[in-house]
Amino acid sequence: AGTMAVATVNLRAVTSWVGMARLFAVVLSCIAFSLVASTGDFRGPYGTWCMFTWCFCFAVTLLVLVLELLELYPKLPLSWDDFTSAFSMLAALMVFTTSVIFPSIFISSPCSSSKCARQAVATTVSCLCFLAYALEVGLTRAKPGDISSFLSTVPGLLKVFEAYVACLIFSLLDNYSSEAGLQWCVAVYSICFIITLLIIIFTIGRCLTYMPCPLEKMLVGYNTLALVMYITATVLWPLYSFRGKNRPKSCGRNCWWDKHLGVTFLTIFNLIAYLVDLVYSTRMVFIREP
Repeated sequence: AGTMAVATVNLRAVTSWVGMARLFAVVLSCIAFSLVASTGDFRGPYGTWCMFTWCFCFAVTLLVLVLELLELYPKLPLSWDDFTSAFSMLAALMVFTTSVIFPSIFISSPCSSSKCARQAVATTVSCLCFLAYALEVGLTRAKPGDISSFLSTVPGLLKVFEAYVACLIFSLLDNYSSEAGLQWCVAVYSICFIITLLIIIFTIGRCLTYMPCPLEKMLVGYNTLALVMYITATVLWPLYSFRGKNRPKSCGRNCWWDKHLGVTFLTIFNLIAYLVDLVYSTRMVFIREP
């Protein structure tokens, strides 16, 4: 006699604190892109990015909820905890960036029209959506000493942060081919981004067992190298970008000077991230929690 497969429903996927944070994120991201879509004013690269962020986060979070509700995720060939931790961190960073970019580009003062009111509400909802994802990151973060899910640890979350900041740097790169120092900085950003992304992909894909050395020791070596490389980029990028150059008087939205200044600050952010990453990675190797 054949057996009939019965679909099980895991209600904790939506009733737990993490599940409720994801539900709020789904609802809030849906409201945000619906309000902006109703205004019809989201053209250009910045508007496209904002709409993509809300739609992408809505779709993936909804998929995560469905897979956990129906308990289908164990059948996927990936580390589910690592995937959800990495995505929640990525979504928090993307929505935070969007919550800053959208009002600065599309909301003008004074804000009196109905379109402007909808844009303001969408910005507020986007900020609440960021808080929902940040709450999920906090709830799913691994306890000290627990490395069973690497991307839910502080070094794992920092890997997602470092890769995302590198993507922001790439979006601002402009007119760097004329100086050897700037070319070195771009090489630093590219090399560190590729290696960090590979670490994330290998972790989610359960490929770390094929590594010739333990992950913790490899991270210490890589973070040390990345930190040294970013120190050189932190010095060389502003030195070669602004040496003998003042900010143009007619500097519009796509001004090269502002882009280079943004790259400078993002380089410093990643430098700090790799420093903290190195400290935590070193503790994972040399200081074992009881």
